[in-house]
Amino acid sequence: MIDQPMSYVEGSPELEIVTDMVRRAIPVAPVLVLGCGLVWGINGALSSAFGIGLVLMNFLLTALLLTWAGRVSPTMLMAATLGGFIVRMALIVGAVVLVKGTWWASMAPLLLTILVTHLGLLMWETRYVSLSLAYPGLKPRKGA
Repeated sequence: MIDQPMSYVEGSPELEIVTDMVRRAIPVAPVLVLGCGLVWGINGALSSAFGIGLVLMNFLLTALLLTWAGRVSPTMLMAATLGGFIVRMALIVGAVVLVKGTWWASMAPLLLTILVTHLGLLMWETRYVSLSLAYPGLKPRKGA
């Protein structure tokens, strides 16, 4: 395991789901950035792009943390779930506070993008997630 530090994520349902979420976000992200750019100008577009990046990094950190903790113990999984949520939300708040005074950051599109992207991707992904032990990640596609 030392030779391959990321080997614990191979076959991870969490990482499979997050990868699918990122794949679904890619075509929608330019539309959201463009929409914010039309309403708030270049600062809105930059803020929206930053918000999308924050959300995708949040999901990736979640997948990595839960994959690691789930392989340690159920207790570690519960601790990582709650503690990880609190830490990740603090990181998002910290990132927003850090850019608040910059020339390019506009809070309305940034916060709106973070909210819409988080909820939108989570709701969209629920259509594709399997909650069975036979397929713990994404549902198998028909014909595959």
